[in-house]
Amino acid sequence: MKTKFDPQKHHRHSIRLRGYDYSQVGAYYVTIVAQDRECLFGEIIDKGMYLSKSGEIVLKWWNEIPIHFPNVETGAFVIMPNHTHGNIFILEDHTGEVLSPRDIQNNNYLDANNKNTINQGRETLPLRKPTLGQIVAYFKYQSTKELNKIETDKAITNFWQRNYYEHIIRNEKELKQKTDYILDNPSRWDDDEENPLNRK
Repeated sequence: MKTKFDPQKHHRHSIRLRGYDYSQVGAYYVTIVAQDRECLFGEIIDKGMYLSKSGEIVLKWWNEIPIHFPNVETGAFVIMPNHTHGNIFILEDHTGEVLSPRDIQNNNYLDANNKNTINQGRETLPLRKPTLGQIVAYFKYQSTKELNKIETDKAITNFWQRNYYEHIIRNEKELKQKTDYILDNPSRWDDDEENPLNRK
């Protein structure tokens, strides 16, 4: 039995970063598409998305992103039959500020005490400084690894296309537009360019 995916229920609420200038790099809208656009993750019924077991695995690993990367938050997210859309925010862990590209390139990733660390329990460990590419790669790798455990009848090495689409979210207006698009996506499947019926 497939589980109905409710974008309003299953996505982490879109965050607004107080005082953050969205013209900086750090807030992203991403689209990740299944290999060969194969509809593996469920189906649209009456404009609602129902997850397959594979879709549930995809949801699980999207939700793992901010657990694996302490300075990353996920916003609105939707799983479609053969692709996903979601918002990703790379944050300064202690201050809630998004890193600029220059900070990332120069490794200027410091906490309030000018130390390149975070405290986890009693240990002091280096703070992760992921790029968007590393975040997406983690999500794709971990979900593929688990998907291969259940798709035993298929010789699939990667469930995802090699690349992904990204858009830098520059302001509150764009964030709202992308969030609304994500949440409304299942209702527009009939006209979706990723729908196999529209690619013949």
